[in-house]
Amino acid sequence: MLSVEDDIEVVGEAGTAADALVRIPAARPDVAILDVRLPDGSGVEVCREVRALDESIKCLMLTSYADDEALFDAIMAGASGYVLKAIRGNELLSAVRDVAAGRSLLDPAATARVLERLRDGHGARNDDRLAALTEQERRILDLIGEGLTNRAIGERLHLAEKTIKNYVSGLLSKLGMERRSQAAAYVARLQAERR
Repeated sequence: MLSVEDDIEVVGEAGTAADALVRIPAARPDVAILDVRLPDGSGVEVCREVRALDESIKCLMLTSYADDEALFDAIMAGASGYVLKAIRGNELLSAVRDVAAGRSLLDPAATARVLERLRDGHGARNDDRLAALTEQERRILDLIGEGLTNRAIGERLHLAEKTIKNYVSGLLSKLGMERRSQAAAYVARLQAERR
């Protein structure tokens, strides 16, 4: 379907995460369409590794399941889009074109559920936790919310990737969280409340 479009060229295919991690950097596509669940791993991890090597490659995640955690993980890995496999052919073509043009694309139904989950059960007491963070940790939290990798945050703040990793561990601990995706969700909720 993609290859018959005049403005889209398929430059490669891969059936496994390992294969994708070799082929994508070699082919340098504008957009990599990745299945969230691959036989030997996660498309989210492929996205994270590909984007760490080359941020110009945009990733569009494709999944059968409306999984909120996978959505957050995909956002944190730097994915530009996340759509369900139930999407119609012409909608997939539009999604690929939108992501290639630099627009962010998230499945509306999945996004609505994620936002609903953020609104439920997250009272003002969570905001008190920000006071426990140092100024540097708050800066890093904001950059996590923008979807930057540890490497990208390190480059932005002129710090080593390992130093950023230590900061991230510390701020997650202070916020009572286990995963970056939870921190990203927290930042998204705070930004929504400020609007």
